[in-house]
Amino acid sequence: MNIKRKNLRIIPMLFLGLIYSCSPTVKVTTDYDHAANFSEYKTFAFYDLKAQEGQINQLNADRITKAIRAELINKGFTETTSNPDLKVNAVTILKNKTSVSANTDFYGYGGMYRPYGYWGGGAMMGGANTTFNSYDYVDGSLIIDIVSSKTQKLIWQGIGNAQIDSKPDNPEEFVGNSIKKILAGFPPGSAKK
Repeated sequence: MNIKRKNLRIIPMLFLGLIYSCSPTVKVTTDYDHAANFSEYKTFAFYDLKAQEGQINQLNADRITKAIRAELINKGFTETTSNPDLKVNAVTILKNKTSVSANTDFYGYGGMYRPYGYWGGGAMMGGANTTFNSYDYVDGSLIIDIVSSKTQKLIWQGIGNAQIDSKPDNPEEFVGNSIKKILAGFPPGSAKK
């Protein structure tokens, strides 16, 4: 019986190990102007995407611009500086956060649990031990705004958010994959099924 309990404890630990060993997962939300006719847009240009002070460095600003450019060109848009149909802006928001979790282990023999399934009554013999764990991480968001040059109104927005525990092994790949995921729904109705 002790062997089974040990095996059952190992399974969640392996599962958590797999989750934390992977690169950050990007959660994406999008919104758009349902009245906009996206088929009329063919060209784009960037707003000035300078590195935002205290947010990202110039290397990452360049990675973001390069990845957005590649994704839009791959979708059939043409980059131009002369009277573009769309203007693209990207904003990053990075916040340092701390996560705290508590784990309580009950030990001893008493009324709360018995090996044969009895729950309740009786005097508790033993006790409990609660441990608190905390770790620091960065909550990172990348917001991509696409504006109609003709109306100067926002027509599409995609937001990618990830909890970043450490610097990605390959920042170029992480940024590229994140932007591909964010722009998957642009233009609306174009997502591959």
